[in-house]
Amino acid sequence: MMSRDERPPRRPALRADLPDFPGDPDPADRIALAHATAAAVLKAGHGDDQNPDTTERLVHLADEVGLDELAELWRESGPGTLPGTLWSLYLLRSWLQRNGAEASRLFTAGERTAEVSTAVAGLRQPPGPDEVAELGNAILTRAFDSDFAIALERAAAFCRVVAVGRAHVADDTPPDESDRQIRLARGNLRMADELEQAAGLWRKGELH
Repeated sequence: MMSRDERPPRRPALRADLPDFPGDPDPADRIALAHATAAAVLKAGHGDDQNPDTTERLVHLADEVGLDELAELWRESGPGTLPGTLWSLYLLRSWLQRNGAEASRLFTAGERTAEVSTAVAGLRQPPGPDEVAELGNAILTRAFDSDFAIALERAAAFCRVVAVGRAHVADDTPPDESDRQIRLARGNLRMADELEQAAGLWRKGELH
């Protein structure tokens, strides 16, 4: 995490102007809080006072407030919702930051077969750990300072290439590891489908 010279960076405010729910909120309140915080985060990125510092803070939001905290806020909202979609993007970035070597290996294994998705993902070549980490940042940067739908499609394309890579890896591994890779590949494809669906909803003004 980068720090400023004079003072530590401010933690991004997720709950500004939102009500405090004492104790464990009921499901309706949790849903309302998830949607309100997700909308606030996206509004901060797309607001009239948009600037690179704001975008940078939003890209690193999970580093600042904690991935577990974002999971508690957004994960249960599910696909086809703004909080569920933002959670997927932050989860993907976290994986790329923490497991860059694995991610780049799987992408390399799948990129020649999934040529269209490889092009859409736009990963800098050759795809090493630094390049996949940069892609995670680039996807979130575009989500907040440019076209949200295109950012979702890039993330979806990356997931599709990784899924193909897992299938190739599964062919050359022992049964237990092969089964694990196939299971994870299905999860990658499911995330890709969900992100593409969210991109379509966003373009129709129906992602909330």
